[in-house]
Amino acid sequence: MAIRDIYESGFDEDVQTDSNTNQCPECDGQVTTNAVETVCEDCGLVIDDQRIDHGPEWRAYDDEECERTGAPLTAARHDRGLSTEIGRGTDAKGNALSGKKRRRLSRMRREQTRGRWRSKAERNLAHGLGEVRRLTSALELSDSVRDQACQLFRSAQKEDLLRGRSIEAIAAASVYGACRCNGLSRLVDDVSEVARVAESRVTNSYKTLNEELGLPAEPVSPSMFVPRLASDLECPDEIRQRARTLAEQAEERGVTTGVHPAGFAAACLYKAGCEEGRWLTQSGAADVANVTAPTIRTHQNVLGELST
Repeated sequence: MAIRDIYESGFDEDVQTDSNTNQCPECDGQVTTNAVETVCEDCGLVIDDQRIDHGPEWRAYDDEECERTGAPLTAARHDRGLSTEIGRGTDAKGNALSGKKRRRLSRMRREQTRGRWRSKAERNLAHGLGEVRRLTSALELSDSVRDQACQLFRSAQKEDLLRGRSIEAIAAASVYGACRCNGLSRLVDDVSEVARVAESRVTNSYKTLNEELGLPAEPVSPSMFVPRLASDLECPDEIRQRARTLAEQAEERGVTTGVHPAGFAAACLYKAGCEEGRWLTQSGAADVANVTAPTIRTHQNVLGELST
């Protein structure tokens, strides 16, 4: 087999045929490119050499795996994840450190903690982003929602919206705002339960973020809460589908404007359960929606008027 046929068959992984400029400028021969240079296979003309690879260094110079690229940048930390973390007890190879080195690392760690933040604003940002990470973890939200909430907190601090408000309230409002922008079925009650502030402060902070930053948050519909509440009540599929149909019909007729979305969704599940012969209690439906039993009865009467 000829050398050219070996190259084209793919045995040499470093050699690739350049499909864009596959003709030599001198003899119109076929051009191949490897990790070092671009040459013509017919006349041997070197068209380009000493190519620069701007990518990361993946080569390992010993038996260990190469991990020199570091973690990716993230908006969930005040320094984008570029700060240095000083370990404890062992070195990079897992070997135990001597007492002298441990004491020296302890002093270095203390000095790093003191000089980590260049200003009070950066310290507040680190505290707020840590609170956002805690809330998103407690609510079991995805990493994309977490990053959006962190970016929203950064924007709030940049617009000086933290003045006169607590960092915890703005962090909780940022998480709730990210949920609203992504169409997630989360209420202010759910966020305030895991937050360290009262529900009223979270509501006021969210109103400020929505007005000042112009969040693209859509109105929450009762049909969004039907699957979540049905899962909490362990309802079968036919009840969940019927409740979703009732909620969508009520939304089309405009009777869900100004109502508690989770409470109306719980009323739809209660009515669907009664129709299917599965008697859900009003108190049980009210508990999962964080509303009262009279609210369930009021919404059930509205649903009864729609079906007549």
